[in-house]
Amino acid sequence: MEQHFPEGPLPPQSDQRTGLVYGTAAYVMWGLLPLYWHLLGDLAPAEILAHRMVWSLPVAVVILALMRRWSWVPKLVRQPRRLGLVLVCATVISVNWFLYIWAVNSGHVLEASLGYFINPLVSIAFGVLVLRERLRPLQWTAVGVGTAAVVVMAVAYGQVPWISLALAFTFATYGLVKKGVKLDGIEGFSAETAMQFLPALGILVFLGARGEAGFTSGGVGQMLLLMGCGVATALPLIAFGASAVRLPLTVLGMLQYLAPTFQFVLGLLVFHEEMPPERWAGFGLVWLALVVLTYDAIRTARSARTALATARKAAQEAVEETAAALAPATTTAQSAAQADTVKP
Repeated sequence: MEQHFPEGPLPPQSDQRTGLVYGTAAYVMWGLLPLYWHLLGDLAPAEILAHRMVWSLPVAVVILALMRRWSWVPKLVRQPRRLGLVLVCATVISVNWFLYIWAVNSGHVLEASLGYFINPLVSIAFGVLVLRERLRPLQWTAVGVGTAAVVVMAVAYGQVPWISLALAFTFATYGLVKKGVKLDGIEGFSAETAMQFLPALGILVFLGARGEAGFTSGGVGQMLLLMGCGVATALPLIAFGASAVRLPLTVLGMLQYLAPTFQFVLGLLVFHEEMPPERWAGFGLVWLALVVLTYDAIRTARSARTALATARKAAQEAVEETAAALAPATTTAQSAAQADTVKP
């Protein structure tokens, strides 16, 4: 999906600093989530996912109550098409969450991180194929290099890196569909978790009836960790929302690479996953593609700001010239009016 950059004035410097703190916090939390899911590694990914969905809804309701943000609910309920899109979002992000939890607890953290490195390139491809957007030459270059990375790893391993691609495609699909929903962070999060709640609760009830529920059999620590899944899901989203209104998209675009970078470091140094030369080659090509993409984004944003500043300056000069041209006529009219007033 082609990146679009704000054309208005940049936020105040203090707001940008605050936004940078929030944005960094959001992506660092997302990057460290493998540690959280690893603590629950003895449980089935489906049960962890169900708890994540169930406990996210109360967190969303509390946030909405504190912010008094309910007016959007009746409007959404009266729009079946948007409700359908929310359902698609909830389904796709559920698949993404399940794959990610499974990947982390199955020893595939590095492949998961690669998926989120690839994600911007897949989003760009969706922009071309689905939204009919036109790419700049450097964007085409980045997509080509990213495709080469996937080919290199597929040849080296003898199979397509399906975990990485599945995570990238599901998250890119989620972002694409959300464009049609047009709800902000907390509203979209609340609507999606509301749709996830009943199916997830059904899974937990089923597991409890079979005596396989980790919530009651794993001790107080595991119970608290499962209840905390909602907070672990909501906190980075809230921080991201706070940063998105304060930062230019170019900065947000660069911050997004923090999350997979942290995941990569965790996979390499904490979980001690193997990193053979062919995997380094694949990652290296992806990183090169992201460098090209980021450079193009920054250059485009600068050009847009320069063009905007030039247009504003020209408009201001035109206004001043018009005012100067009208000044003599205005003065003459005022003098004539005064002369008419003083006539006997």
